[in-house]
Amino acid sequence: METAKAEIIAFCESKSKNKSKFYFNDFTKIFPDEKARAVKKILTALIQEEKMVFWSSGSTTMYGLAGAGKQAHSEGED
Repeated sequence: METAKAEIIAFCESKSKNKSKFYFNDFTKIFPDEKARAVKKILTALIQEEKMVFWSSGSTTMYGLAGAGKQAHSEGED
């Protein structure tokens, strides 16, 4: 699971110049052979470790690196 976590963080960091939040489906594309539930468990572990954050607008759910993006700066997380 540690290598999967590292892959997710590397993916987010590589895209961080353009995006700070990602849809769940973006992460399932990283692991095409894994079931969605397994990917969800990896993301949940990263959130519990406070390496990533969960963001929801009510209708849209997204994930991002902790402390990254406009939302984090406006809420004083930086």
